[in-house]
Amino acid sequence: MQRNATDNLLKQAEKVPLNVACVVIGRNEGARLLESLRSVQAAGLPLVYVDSGSSDGSVEAARKLAIHSLELDSSEPFSAARARNRGLEEVMLAWPETQYVLFLDGDCTVDPGFPAVAARQLEHDSHCAIVTGHLAEQHPDQSIYNRLCSFEWQSPPGRMDGFKALGGIMAVRVSAFRAVGGFNPKAIAGEEADLGIRLRLAGYSVIKLDAPMATHDARILSFRQWWIRAVRGGHAFAQGYALHGGGKFHEGRRAVLSALFWGLALPALILLTLYPSRGWSAVLLVGYVVLALRMFRHYRAAGLSPSDARLAARFGLYAKFAHVIGIFRFWLAGAKGSRIIEYK
Repeated sequence: MQRNATDNLLKQAEKVPLNVACVVIGRNEGARLLESLRSVQAAGLPLVYVDSGSSDGSVEAARKLAIHSLELDSSEPFSAARARNRGLEEVMLAWPETQYVLFLDGDCTVDPGFPAVAARQLEHDSHCAIVTGHLAEQHPDQSIYNRLCSFEWQSPPGRMDGFKALGGIMAVRVSAFRAVGGFNPKAIAGEEADLGIRLRLAGYSVIKLDAPMATHDARILSFRQWWIRAVRGGHAFAQGYALHGGGKFHEGRRAVLSALFWGLALPALILLTLYPSRGWSAVLLVGYVVLALRMFRHYRAAGLSPSDARLAARFGLYAKFAHVIGIFRFWLAGAKGSRIIEYK
């Protein structure tokens, strides 16, 4: 049914006056940024590029493509949320008639048909505030870490009630975005889920279409990069829990509790009781085997092959420990807020 609805949108998309502009954000993305910007130009969208302190000539390269570009003031902490908010402000100054904005990260290229399909959905459904589609990993076989990212992008189309699958690539209704205050500029990760929750609480819906949206180039080639990204994920869980854990959507609650149990409480219990129990507490390590089996079954049910499911389960275990670090980084930062956690 969702596939048929998307097919109808595709057929009608050419009849829709777009009223769509694009905001691309980036920091030291190199050649990937140029591919991203050119993909937006090929889609025919007005475009603003917002740079967060790049040192690789990104701004100059964007301006050579005649793209409206701006640099964030470095006196305030950088964040993707802050960059997107600033980009939308600039879009509305340059093209005040814009009704919808496509947010795109500088390591992604947009599918040329997605802006029109997204605009059609937003025009068709006045209660819809965000439209996404399928995100594909450009080089999933370049490393096991890229492959892990490709698993993350897989989620079913339809109305979103949970926001774990909501990433930074999205088409938004400008009026709804502004009504809830846009992205939280203090969030260094997980700002998309926070926005989705606030929009849902305001009565809007978030829809994923069964249509290609963009291609992502993760380029995560080392365990260190993957680990830092997982720490960033733990930070996002903690911030989501702090903002919405007690609300309708219980954002971050399960992820934070799971990380604290598997990544901190259980290993601490095993170590603290190892001597008094004469080594018997090590039996509790079987819990990780049980958790890995549960994860394996989950990924198999989601459609992954046995080998991919084993890979995802193995790194799912490792991630529990990285998430604990991210959670404590958020708690320790407190009111001061955290600086961006870079893994590239």
